[in-house]
Amino acid sequence: MENAKRATNRRQFLSNTAAGLAAGVAAIPVSSAAQTATLPIIKWRLTSSFPKSLDTIYGAAQEIAKRVASATGGKFQIQVFAGGEIVPGPQALDAVKDGTVECAHTAPYYFFGKDATFAFGTSIPFGLNARQQNAWMYHGGGLALMREFYKDYNIINFPAGSTGAQMGGFFRKEIKTVEDLKGVKFRIAGFAGKILAKLGVVPQQIPGGDIYPALEKGTIDAAEWVGPYDDEKLGLNKIAKYYYYPGWWEGGPELDLFINLQKWAALPPEYQSILEAACAEANLSMTAKYDALNPAALRRLVARGVQLRPFSREIMEACYKATVEACEEEAAKNPKFKKIYLPWKAFRDDQILWFRVAEHSFDQFMAGVSKISQQKK
Repeated sequence: MENAKRATNRRQFLSNTAAGLAAGVAAIPVSSAAQTATLPIIKWRLTSSFPKSLDTIYGAAQEIAKRVASATGGKFQIQVFAGGEIVPGPQALDAVKDGTVECAHTAPYYFFGKDATFAFGTSIPFGLNARQQNAWMYHGGGLALMREFYKDYNIINFPAGSTGAQMGGFFRKEIKTVEDLKGVKFRIAGFAGKILAKLGVVPQQIPGGDIYPALEKGTIDAAEWVGPYDDEKLGLNKIAKYYYYPGWWEGGPELDLFINLQKWAALPPEYQSILEAACAEANLSMTAKYDALNPAALRRLVARGVQLRPFSREIMEACYKATVEACEEEAAKNPKFKKIYLPWKAFRDDQILWFRVAEHSFDQFMAGVSKISQQKK
């Protein structure tokens, strides 16, 4: 009798629990719908500085748009346009500033010609790696400093991608000494072009989609873009065989979402939070994707005859010296640059000190172990 009573009570408990869970699950979409019912339908246009063929770097903007739409039940739509579809990539900043589009996915250092301070938004030569750049932006005061600077251009920025350390580019001929750099017409963007010009290089700033024809026609002698995965897609190895590393000018270059300040302020707070979170997700995802795809791409390039070469110590030291000189010169004449350069430099030096202790020691050991393992195969 007692057992039968317990069984009845158990069935009643399970039945009531199931009903409660079902009611709870049913309530979730109703509650969510109630919360979003009053939010407006908003449609934005995003201009990318990159071509659609580069699925990783262009794809970050698509990821942002997809996440925003999903999180808002399709009420906040961002349509992504490749560089050149609305405005050319180098005009993305002005398009956002003037309200031609609501936002742009771009590399801030593309606008170095307007003010050298833009370089801090992406990468300073011999600066921060990807993790250090994130540390500076999110927790080292970098985001506040950059946003203060960007106010003059009527934009707010959100980190929205990083390629990780880049390669030094494809060259038609070997570059063994500083003397070999003289007269080389090199596709390179931002601050690095100014530095290499000190060593005799003729820098050329060319959008990603135009690099291959420029190299093919001989308009340039060398070109850097990102790394093995993207460089293979651009087909640079079909024209130039010497592939140099590291891209000392881009240890951890950041991509940003630039948003028109008025358009940002007009967004409901819920949409602001969702867009900010989507950018943070894209920031993480891009680095992870490049790290996953670059090893196989590098193997394919080498298998096709690409000659992998490190920049010589002589070249690295000369470039480092020229970088220090260029930064000090810019800081002496540009108060906006100096305001960011001094705390940035102090932060970088602390990061290097820390990374030498744990990160670098671990990476160096693992690189040695990996080399021994490869030799035994």
